[in-house]
Amino acid sequence: MTFSAALFDMDGLLVDSERTIMNTWIDVSNAHGVTLTTTDYLQIVGRSFAEGQVILARLIGNPDTFDAVRTRVREQLAAPEPHPKFPLKPGAFALLDALAQAGIPCAVASSSACDVIRARLDAVGVLPFFRAIAGGDEVARGKPDPAVYRLAAERLGVPAHACVAFEDSDFGAQSAAGAGASVVTVPDLKAPTPEIVALSLHVLASLDDAVALVPSWFGGHDTQRPA
Repeated sequence: MTFSAALFDMDGLLVDSERTIMNTWIDVSNAHGVTLTTTDYLQIVGRSFAEGQVILARLIGNPDTFDAVRTRVREQLAAPEPHPKFPLKPGAFALLDALAQAGIPCAVASSSACDVIRARLDAVGVLPFFRAIAGGDEVARGKPDPAVYRLAAERLGVPAHACVAFEDSDFGAQSAAGAGASVVTVPDLKAPTPEIVALSLHVLASLDDAVALVPSWFGGHDTQRPA
């Protein structure tokens, strides 16, 4: 089967943000006397920002402590250095460039808000590769609900079943599959469950490994970047 478009998660897939954000939450929580573990934090990976905040508030417990931790986390993540704060993941530019050269339209379907998506992708120079963006702030239900992937495909004007969706998280893979897309899983913070492996078209070590598969996924498209 060949496809007509590509859909991408952002955090942990295109940009190396999940690890930095997780470590910041853990370190700041510990500094405020709250033990927050990696296992705790992984509960929110792939979820919407709002859902993640609810879970973190419950894990931290005291509302005043949560507010203090959240404020300090935001300050640290907003610091100007290093720049970019969240670098591209290996293979991201090569894959996006290969898709552009083949004339494949691409969209982002992320749990992050649209302004965050644009800022993070612009900071690493890949925003122009995307014809459409769908953010978690635009849908009523976050991943694993399929709404954000349906919206991204709709904005490209391509049926979701004609899209390959690239994801790093279990919730994200479920969201993309629920929309009807074929899922390529590229794990980041944790390995996919057997169920996610079973629903994935491929499970790859990095986006570098996807570049060679572009001709088989998108055969028959133009080989030049669209004007």
